[in-house]
Amino acid sequence: MTVSLSMQTIQKARILAAKRSTSISGLLEEQIEALVGQEEAYESSHRTALRLMQQGFRLGGTPWTRRDELHER
Repeated sequence: MTVSLSMQTIQKARILAAKRSTSISGLLEEQIEALVGQEEAYESSHRTALRLMQQGFRLGGTPWTRRDELHER
């Protein structure tokens, strides 16, 4: 994989990597893994939310009475 960065960004990345006792490649790996993890967590939460909305929520109260039961003749 090839990544193009400005010399200023590369210098800052080298300093940051040294502070974290890793390499620029290690920094990139860490950030990409974090992004992928966040995306997976979002997708999982999204699926759960959709499933819950389809299922519905019990908010209390009594079941609805049909109109014909209310107005028996």
